[in-house]
Amino acid sequence: MDPHSAPLDDLVVLDLTRALAGPHAAMMLGDMGARVIKVESPAGDDTRGWGPPFIGEGDERESTYFLAANRNKESVVLDLKTEEDREVLAGLVRRSDVLMENFRVGVLERLGFGLDRLHELNPRLILLSITGFGHDGPEATRAGYDQIAQGEGGLMSITGSDPDQPTKVGVPIADLLAGMNGAYGVLAALHERSRTGRGRVVRTSLLASVVGVHAFQGTRWTVAKEVPGMSGPHHPSIAPYGLFHTATSPVQIACGSETLWRSFAAAAGIDVDDPRFATNGDRVGHREELTAVIEEVFAQQPAEHWLELFAGAGIPSGKVRSIDDVYSWEQTRSQGLLLDVEHATQGSLQLPGSPIRFDDQPYSGGRATHQAPPTLGQHDAEIRAWASEPLS
Repeated sequence: MDPHSAPLDDLVVLDLTRALAGPHAAMMLGDMGARVIKVESPAGDDTRGWGPPFIGEGDERESTYFLAANRNKESVVLDLKTEEDREVLAGLVRRSDVLMENFRVGVLERLGFGLDRLHELNPRLILLSITGFGHDGPEATRAGYDQIAQGEGGLMSITGSDPDQPTKVGVPIADLLAGMNGAYGVLAALHERSRTGRGRVVRTSLLASVVGVHAFQGTRWTVAKEVPGMSGPHHPSIAPYGLFHTATSPVQIACGSETLWRSFAAAAGIDVDDPRFATNGDRVGHREELTAVIEEVFAQQPAEHWLELFAGAGIPSGKVRSIDDVYSWEQTRSQGLLLDVEHATQGSLQLPGSPIRFDDQPYSGGRATHQAPPTLGQHDAEIRAWASEPLS
């Protein structure tokens, strides 16, 4: 196998999206080798202005938010209110395998690129459409913003410790999940196209992506008719499984089986025969008492003592790392999760990498080298020229 080839290096992705959900989907395919052409308005992607933090000064200022979602892309500026640039877009559609958009419902049609026109231009085109609440239904026209979707999709109602303060996840998880689902759907549609020769529409939304990860919290309601609430830093159905304070910093433990519980209790010096803690159900029912017992024991030693003890006993445990600690951690680096790129105006940058690795490659993503996120319109000339070339 060519060590420099990538799984998707024969694909062209036309990225009309902005903000995070769509750009993340396109970046995932770019990481796997696809050529991703990011179409931006003259003002640029909204996230170019989201900050601080920024790096650089004046016209060369770049948002770190934009840098997080746009590696391995080329940028062309098109004003789709003009006939000339709509023709450029039409030329790009003819040459692309995938088009991604996250406009409000109906916007693409008003620009003259409804589904019929797109498939007239390119019958093999896969269209990914990401919306806030779905493309149909009574709330289809609502704008999609991550925190709104986290709240409307129930995620904030089960996150945090204080029912009066519903808490969002620390990253835009609805956006990121929608992007991941979109990329996943596109790959399925591309596989189908290899048999049928025709494209199709893939749809997902922020709402669908949040509801789609309810997992056991969803079936607590749909099957057991129990409304989940907040459980803070502890698992609602397993105990002990969560965060506990020590003499120094907190540690986390996960006793996901009776065997692990008994090993943990023996290592920590907790009475394993206490009838309050006899089964997992008992321990969940007496969680506050169990937490008090564990933290009374843990208060006698620093976190490092307990982590070393549990590692030796085979009990899943860990610390709570800060973001800077994560990126300096040798395990993170060993997984190829940091990429070195050369930015057009900022020089050498280090970016978070793809979470996927292939068996013959030591780096993350499918490509041996990665491109820095583009400056606005960085690739205008070459992309416009390519769009106007006769089709072979």
